[in-house]
Amino acid sequence: MMFKKYLLAVLAGLFMSGVAAADDTVYTGLFSNTAVDGYDAVSYFENSAPAKGSKDFSYQYNGAEWRFATAENLEAFKSDPDKYAPQYGGYCAWAVSQGYTARGNPENWTIVDDRLYLNYNDEIQKRWEKDIPGFVALAEENWPSVLGE
Repeated sequence: MMFKKYLLAVLAGLFMSGVAAADDTVYTGLFSNTAVDGYDAVSYFENSAPAKGSKDFSYQYNGAEWRFATAENLEAFKSDPDKYAPQYGGYCAWAVSQGYTARGNPENWTIVDDRLYLNYNDEIQKRWEKDIPGFVALAEENWPSVLGE
């Protein structure tokens, strides 16, 4: 019984560390090194929709593996990664605006002023959309200090 409580405490600590404060500038999850959950960051701009990337078209950037659907998208990212990489390292933009980090979901996204923003889920996306300029301003003030560095 004691071991079970200990295990639950350790798991809760791991989960909360990924939500409340992060050590990495790019969100990759607890057991992965893949940015944007393996989605092609360029596809949001080129196709106006997320597309899954492939290990065949991968690139190491900012300590994470980025995957792309095509060789052309890989080359576009290599030539200007800051243009395509999601803001705040792919963490939830709304969470960063509130002073903490949370997983950015590649299915919950917005492009504003040629910048890609990810959000945690549909509910958070709706909150985000109520005042995007205000939340961006708050997030800019909080980033990167929310990483705990």
